[in-house]
Amino acid sequence: MRRYHPGPGRAVRLVCFPHAGGSASFYHPVSAAHGAGADVICLQYPGRQDRRREPCHTSVAALADAIVAELRTLGEKPTVFFGHSMGAILAFETALRLERDGGGPRTVIASGRRAPSTARAETVHDRDDDGVIAELKRLNGTVPGLLGDDEILRMALPAIRADYEAIETYRGLPGARLRAGITVLTGYADPLTTADEAAAWERHTEGPFRLTGFPGGHFFIAAQQHAVNAEIAADLAAARRPGVEAVR
Repeated sequence: MRRYHPGPGRAVRLVCFPHAGGSASFYHPVSAAHGAGADVICLQYPGRQDRRREPCHTSVAALADAIVAELRTLGEKPTVFFGHSMGAILAFETALRLERDGGGPRTVIASGRRAPSTARAETVHDRDDDGVIAELKRLNGTVPGLLGDDEILRMALPAIRADYEAIETYRGLPGARLRAGITVLTGYADPLTTADEAAAWERHTEGPFRLTGFPGGHFFIAAQQHAVNAEIAADLAAARRPGVEAVR
């Protein structure tokens, strides 16, 4: 877990879940935008950056279990989860586990990902290195300098491939539902999520549901940072109200 703008005394918490191949630093701008009013936690999965020597997880279940163990070390606080792409599914699965123990976030913000009950046949993790790199370029989600630095990119590929295996082999339970609300953010031109697949998230909550579309593709959140931050701010404001659950 990383705190780029420490605020452990804040009234609410925001937990950020990176995309496949992503790292905690991807959410530094989100932390900067909300760190004054929230305790912003950016998750760092094994196998990248300062955790690069740790073995990567190749299943969503294993990653979610590990994240739950880390979050339980934090004090109780009204919480919002924000995850992009694979991070949206991890946020959902983590919330499910916490709710089984009587805790969980107030809201899960699922960005750039179809609902858990939808499925596609995807095999990027089975491609050779050039095939994986081609997918990264297609989605335009990697830091531009990384794609131009072959040595650094080759070092990052094991973690990227492991993440792709985790998310591409994931199959959500059709009837899985959260007590927490779900906010869905989607790019109008996202090749990985159709409008119907984004709307299907509503089947996975017993709480409030909101869906907002944005211009752009899979990584619309980069170009629409201000608007995305406004959505996050709205859910953090709701979490500050009395009578919310805390992660425990």
